[in-house]
Amino acid sequence: MIVVTGATGKLGHHVVEQLLEIVPAAQIVAAVRTPANAADLAAKGIVVRQADYTKPESLAAAFAGAEKVLLVSSNDLGARVPQHKAVIDAAKAAGVAFVAYTSVLHAGTSRLGLAKSHLATEEYLKASGLKYAILRNGWYIENDTESLAPALQHGAILGASQQGRISGAARSDYAAAAVKLLTGTPEKTVYELAGDASYTKAEIAAEVSRQSGKPVVYQDLPPAEYEKALESFGLPAPLAQLLADSDAWTAQGELEDNDRELSRLIGRPTQTIAQGIAAALKQ
Repeated sequence: MIVVTGATGKLGHHVVEQLLEIVPAAQIVAAVRTPANAADLAAKGIVVRQADYTKPESLAAAFAGAEKVLLVSSNDLGARVPQHKAVIDAAKAAGVAFVAYTSVLHAGTSRLGLAKSHLATEEYLKASGLKYAILRNGWYIENDTESLAPALQHGAILGASQQGRISGAARSDYAAAAVKLLTGTPEKTVYELAGDASYTKAEIAAEVSRQSGKPVVYQDLPPAEYEKALESFGLPAPLAQLLADSDAWTAQGELEDNDRELSRLIGRPTQTIAQGIAAALKQ
């Protein structure tokens, strides 16, 4: 039995859907905070269990009988570490044989602010005694393609990454890597995962302009101004700070990786930014 936490989230849902292609539905557990939101998964025969990172008692029940668990990192940025520790503790108590965790690219050396909580989780998992694999996921293409409407409306994409290159891949690519490790035998414990081809935000703007036929330019801002702009668009302050921090470090090369470990692991090329933009513009 394979348990996927955060199964109604954007990454977790991809993982469950891809697992379903090769694993019987009855052997897949979608562990979610609100089971009612997983009705589509339940309708496919997938086992749905309530699992709240902040409620250890729910985790114990969610992991009962599980052989493997995918811990999809929490989006509660201020409480990630204790929540992740609770999941790892519950998995160990339930007798889970293997835990995979979705971390961040180059967590061991990354200067991104969000890397700290990921690295703390990695260290706790390593010390747990559990067999594990760490998927250090790079940037998601969707982070830059899911909200193109404002860019098309105003003719600009904002950022603070200067000419820093981003080795992004689609969530479906990262999900395929997780499925590979959950259904096979990992050859190592840490995987640095990123897209095959890197790009800058200026190149994103140029591609959006090319495909849409509308003029779109990249406007680079100082990180503090970019953070304020994100807040003015309605983003919560912690998320705005995280995105501005990530952009600032992107300018220093923190989101670039040319090793292509992700495509080797999944056995196919990763999605390009042009493909991601095309898909977003169709929606």
